Amino acid sequence: MCINAVTHPDTVELEAANRSDVPITFSLRVRTREMSIDRPATITETLEPKQNRVVMVLTRARSEGGDYRFAYDWTVGSKDAVHDDSYVYRLPYASGKSFRVLQGFGSRFSHTGLEQFAIDFRMPEGTPVHAARGGLVARTEESNDKGCWEDGCGKYANFIVVLHDDGTTGEYYHLQQNGVLVDTGDRVEAGQMIGLSGNTGHTTMPHLHFAVYRAADWGTTQSIPVRFASADGIIEKPRRGARYPAT
Repeated sequence: MCINAVTHPDTVELEAANRSDVPITFSLRVRTREMSIDRPATITETLEPKQNRVVMVLTRARSEGGDYRFAYDWTVGSKDAVHDDSYVYRLPYASGKSFRVLQGFGSRFSHTGLEQFAIDFRMPEGTPVHAARGGLVARTEESNDKGCWEDGCGKYANFIVVLHDDGTTGEYYHLQQNGVLVDTGDRVEAGQMIGLSGNTGHTTMPHLHFAVYRAADWGTTQSIPVRFASADGIIEKPRRGARYPAT
């Protein structure tokens, strides 16, 4: 995703371009001197796949002069996505397996705010990770080999982001180096093996972080509560310390 500035004698058009095959949500902030803006100076909007459009027009107060600067960030998915609450997710590991829940919904250690409805499963490195729901592989990273807990460690995470049909995303984090087994643009089915767990990024031990998200502003995502199917029945709220066998 990028923002292009198209300059005319009296105006500057800021055009947002989504070159990917998935919707993205972006935030843009513009600061000007001796220029007016045709809308609020900070916006958050969604672009459809391959969509380009002018999102802001800056007009010079005088025929000469005036300047501007802008900043933006983005993430996969639609900010207006309506989650299909009737959907029951698979657990993100192989049928018959179970792994202890390190953190469930609302765990105070790190599952608060945007991460309130994420789940951490304790998994040995190299454990097969399976898709909890089908969708389109939107982003992947597998080049990192470092895990740590200091500020900034998040950039070392390996991950898979799957775009669901309702515009939400399922995200699988802390995968091992070279542990992504699918490619961007692949269509995956629920239960399909897609990666290998690891200990990369912002982490204190090997585990799989899984959550379903709706796109928010400034490149962030808000986690959404979901239900899971297990061999013992439907899980409404995963509990810390519990082990749930996958169907």
